[in-house]
Amino acid sequence: MMLPPGIVMNTIIGASLASVVCSMIGVFIVRMNLSSMGFCMSHAAFAGAALGLAVSRDPFALALGMAMAVALILGPVADKARLQADVVLGIMFSLTMALALLFLSIVPGSVVSSTALSVLWGSVLGITTTDLIRLLVLMLALLVVIFLFYKEFFAIMLDRKLAEESGINTKPFYYAILFLCGVTVSVSLKLIGGLLIFALMVNPVSSAYQFSHDMRWIMLISPLIGLASSISGTAASLYFDIPVGSSIAIMSVAIFLVSVALSPKRRRGQKC
Repeated sequence: MMLPPGIVMNTIIGASLASVVCSMIGVFIVRMNLSSMGFCMSHAAFAGAALGLAVSRDPFALALGMAMAVALILGPVADKARLQADVVLGIMFSLTMALALLFLSIVPGSVVSSTALSVLWGSVLGITTTDLIRLLVLMLALLVVIFLFYKEFFAIMLDRKLAEESGINTKPFYYAILFLCGVTVSVSLKLIGGLLIFALMVNPVSSAYQFSHDMRWIMLISPLIGLASSISGTAASLYFDIPVGSSIAIMSVAIFLVSVALSPKRRRGQKC
């Protein structure tokens, strides 16, 4: 199927920007063992979209609101309850999924549920110029925040307790990481879907980890691997006429498998 050049160009640029921002925030997610964060956020957005359909409001607006709300309360709830963030994520995942099914059960008709499902799968071919500007602004904002507070973020990624003992007030930076993750998921959700966000947050960073433990190097290489996944995945999608999101996710997995096969750390018997 031949697509207009404008749509193809917007798709490539949008997927590339989304892969870069997801990979940038994915460095924190993977390093801090919060890999389920993206999955939980996508289901929170799914519940928001279902709520929008149930009350006849904009599904995507409520999807963004729900994802942001989860990102804002996750850190304080985990700290107050003295629980690991992954435990709270697991609880929220089951709660948001249950709410989504509950909201969908009261939506009249079954056709509208496809709108809620599109939150999970995305619509990368429907990227507009406004969407591209949002992604570009988000990417620049992430770069500025990481550059200004790299020392604090780096300390928290290594060990939050040690960072606190060294005099860093970790709470605002830890909450900022969770909030930035929520913003990244919210902005990227409509374009690439919750499931692809999870792939682009985890797979490029995991590939970069196969070659080094240097966080500066991983922060630099991960977005480039995400970019390669998006461009090659989009090209394969257009050539073979298959869904763009699925193609990008498959490419990111293929790059990870190649990275594992070539990993010098694995050959030396080191844990990757």
